[in-house]
Amino acid sequence: QLQLVESGGGLVQSGGSLRLSCATSGFDLNYYAIGWFRQAPGKERGGVSCISSGGRRTGYADSVKGRFTISRDNAKNMVYLQMYSLKPEDTAVYYCAADPNYMGVCRGADDIHYWGKGTLVTVSS
Repeated sequence: QLQLVESGGGLVQSGGSLRLSCATSGFDLNYYAIGWFRQAPGKERGGVSCISSGGRRTGYADSVKGRFTISRDNAKNMVYLQMYSLKPEDTAVYYCAADPNYMGVCRGADDIHYWGKGTLVTVSS
């Protein structure tokens, strides 16, 4: 019943762009901060970006600052990650996650409430 479903991943050349979407259902998105995370094969999951419940605060990993933009449309139960100037090092499965605690989401806390199942982004050189 409580779901987050990512979409928008695919194969793109270095320098290209993608927009990832996170469709949510079964809970009130107005009360949840959202984080985007990614995990490459054999690597640990790491934080990419986060956004507060009302969209007024955002955070980004240093590796994506200036290239990625997180946004949300609570009325549509949607969260987005616009990815620009993609690099091969951005290749990973991207996950969205939801939790009332903005700081916890931004820090990748282990007790984040809800997770999607991911969408694969592959950036070729």
